[in-house]
Amino acid sequence: MPDARRSGLSLRKARREYPSFTHALVISAASERVLAAFFDPGQLATWWQTTRSVTTPRLFGAYAVEWATTEFRDEVLGPLGGTFHGTVVEYAAGSGFFVADAYWIPPEGDPIGPMALEVACEPHPSQDPPEPATQLHVSQRGYEDSERWARYYDVIGPGWMHALEGLKTYLERGWLIG
Repeated sequence: MPDARRSGLSLRKARREYPSFTHALVISAASERVLAAFFDPGQLATWWQTTRSVTTPRLFGAYAVEWATTEFRDEVLGPLGGTFHGTVVEYAAGSGFFVADAYWIPPEGDPIGPMALEVACEPHPSQDPPEPATQLHVSQRGYEDSERWARYYDVIGPGWMHALEGLKTYLERGWLIG
């Protein structure tokens, strides 16, 4: 991320703490393989349960994923699922990507956004050489002071955690746990 953007985020964060999602985990797989799982439609369908995706790993590429509409309704957001889309504004093969101007379009109701999604991969000392390992960092942020935005982060946090554990299991073992 360019220094100007990074320092801007630090200034905003110093003034007020906004809800966001940030998580890091170690995956026993090469960083190129981890990053590819965020762009390959078949892999996205497996670990993130997407129904469709158009993801282009390059500057100004599209990043759009869609999930089936859930049968249950959240008391604030309505049914979940829908589409998340934005523009890839940074991409470094094997290292990470940054999606800006992202929105979640729920099956019902108004979009939530804009927000940003950042995924970073760093080599991690493997506990079982010669197996490569990657420290994966995922961050999603953007906020408007409203009940819908607050609820959005309440919902996506556990969703991201489940998906990232699924990604780890998928990449390390080739299958998912329930």
